[in-house]
Amino acid sequence: MINTIWLTLIVLGVLTGIATGTSAAVTTAAIESANRAVNICLGFIGIMAMWNGLMKIADSAGLTRWLAKLFAPVARLLFPSVPDDHPALAAITMSLAANLLGMGNAATPLGLKAMEELASLNEEGDVPSDAMCTFVAISTAGITLVPTTIIAIRAQYHSYNPAEVVMPIILMNIVATFVAILADRFFSRVSKGH
Repeated sequence: MINTIWLTLIVLGVLTGIATGTSAAVTTAAIESANRAVNICLGFIGIMAMWNGLMKIADSAGLTRWLAKLFAPVARLLFPSVPDDHPALAAITMSLAANLLGMGNAATPLGLKAMEELASLNEEGDVPSDAMCTFVAISTAGITLVPTTIIAIRAQYHSYNPAEVVMPIILMNIVATFVAILADRFFSRVSKGH
């Protein structure tokens, strides 16, 4: 579906460029944008390597596991259908802890493992369970203490203080997570007819 949307946008852009006589400008803009994208990605390497290294050290030091234990009571509250001793709860808390630390690369396989474990509890087959929907909502809104990508982009464009947006981002992530939980609970009740 996404490929179809992108292809449609590209074809419309080319056709519009031809129809308006600005195909040279469209081609130039496409090439310049591609070059800019490569430069931004290259600029990410340093800061991403630094943060990934720090997060790997934090993970090796047990910070992720410590956060997982800290969040376990909250996870039990958010996922009441998951038994306390089930591996899904551990995978959920580890994924949320990795997201909190800004380790999106580590959070992805943990999130997939959590969904796999939640699927093993799902009796409805192809229909996602409430716990699965809750996990997706929270992961999508995910709180991050260190928004490395935003800091990297701001540093790439020579921001005077690339990290000055950290506190507003954290506050907005808290609000987004709260709204995601409320929406999840609301739609869960609506779907059950309560």
